[in-house]
Amino acid sequence: MPSLRDPVTAFCDSWILEARPAKNEVSSARPYAHTIEKERSADGALVDVATLFLTNKECPFRCLMCDLWKNTTDETVDPGAIPAQIRWALDRLPPARHIKLYNSGNFFDPAAIPEDDYSAIADLVAPFETVVVESHPKMVGRRCLEFGALLRGDLHVAMGLETVHPAVLARLNKRMTLDDFAAAVQTLTKNGMQARAFILLRPPFLDEEEGVEWCRRSLDFAFDVGVECCAIIPTRSGNGVMEILEREGHFAPPSLASLEAVFDYGLGLGKGRVFVDLWDIEKLALAEEAGTPRVQRLARMNLSQQIEPLEQSALSCSGRPPWRP
Repeated sequence: MPSLRDPVTAFCDSWILEARPAKNEVSSARPYAHTIEKERSADGALVDVATLFLTNKECPFRCLMCDLWKNTTDETVDPGAIPAQIRWALDRLPPARHIKLYNSGNFFDPAAIPEDDYSAIADLVAPFETVVVESHPKMVGRRCLEFGALLRGDLHVAMGLETVHPAVLARLNKRMTLDDFAAAVQTLTKNGMQARAFILLRPPFLDEEEGVEWCRRSLDFAFDVGVECCAIIPTRSGNGVMEILEREGHFAPPSLASLEAVFDYGLGLGKGRVFVDLWDIEKLALAEEAGTPRVQRLARMNLSQQIEPLEQSALSCSGRPPWRP
């Protein structure tokens, strides 16, 4: 294991790759998942969102905590494969007004989404009012602006802020600074696009109290630089490296109480939408008293964007929590 003394160079691509388990089997002919989820839109309406998880080449950034590479290919997919995946999924989903094209990395990485496919993709998503994609902040540039110009609807770009803790951010191998993130948000907003931020609750090297505090600070930073929507992700293991850090005492998943606290804080700011990522939340729920009704409360708050008293958490919740806000 690398030395934990150096906050910048302790974790490199080769060590992160070496610790990985095998990838899942995927086909470039199909998105690896597709679904319809409910989401409260920026204008306050509860809308249906077609969410597609596209199959493409793995992200070139090897972030310490990332497990999205599990459903990626090792090579760039053939030209036309991504439009074919979108067409295949839309043929099987009911109508919706909004769409998310998640691709386990960077939509504007030409090795993942070939630029020659932009026009065909734009044609396929022309009926949608908003199109959400994801990207590393350093890849928000020419390709982003060119793709946005092709769309009839509004482009929203979701980016991993992760944490504003300077030492922890450096150790995540994300290869960006807070200035990089702020610059990407500025590029988007000045060109009529919206920015979303993924924020980690209790990344490695923070204890429970620090995890809550720095998640709150990260929410403050995101909204202050112009992000419209934040998604809080409870940091999880499952990618090889995180299990090593957990065994060595450098990581533990956050508690459900901490997730409730930062969600309440984010919604209480009143500066923009805040969601919690409930994918795999059952692990936290099983470990805590009354976990299931508390998760149901979080799911309802995702939809209402209103803080609900905790004592009402035994009420029923319809629908499966969204995978990734």
